[in-house]
Amino acid sequence: MDAVIVANAPFRFWPEAVGWARQAGLLLAADGGANHLANVGVRPHFVVGDLDSVTPEVRAWVGEERVVPRPDQDHTDLEKTLLFALEQGASRVLILAATGGRLDHALENLGLLGRYGERLACEIREEKTRIVPVFSQASFAVPVGSTVSLMPLGHCARVWLSGLAWPLAGEPLSLLSRTSLSNRAVEPEVHVKVEGGVLLAFLPC
Repeated sequence: MDAVIVANAPFRFWPEAVGWARQAGLLLAADGGANHLANVGVRPHFVVGDLDSVTPEVRAWVGEERVVPRPDQDHTDLEKTLLFALEQGASRVLILAATGGRLDHALENLGLLGRYGERLACEIREEKTRIVPVFSQASFAVPVGSTVSLMPLGHCARVWLSGLAWPLAGEPLSLLSRTSLSNRAVEPEVHVKVEGGVLLAFLPC
């Protein structure tokens, strides 16, 4: 099952994203993400979280039968919603409204891709960027000349990159030393391989 999760960062829907929400096999709002969906008139299948951000009016519009209280403070509302998606049998998740607003929230949400990306295919989408975790190897079709960034979640022992202006051949990447920020595609397909870590691929869309 494919799921779409709308988180609670500052967010404005664009037409394609509204279409994803309407067509989702499972549409989930992480707490105040329901407010974003209400703004475009798309009712989520469920609202999950500690429910301190969804407005009373939107909660009533969604309906109490679709509200899933998860009050614990050991997980963020987005993580609770990812766990709920797994419980419902989701195999792929597209996450919206995860990167705007507070930087600490955005970093936590990016980290969730590394935490759950081996259990289900997940990515974060912005209007012009998709963010995908790479655990071993992956290939991505991209326009020649477009900007591609590969950012390690922590430390990656060995990384291979091809199809880019600045390739790598088994070299380490780390946020504390070297990354592959603002690389440039020189071929229509970019190949990424990583050993001993997780990379986040920031790709044009």
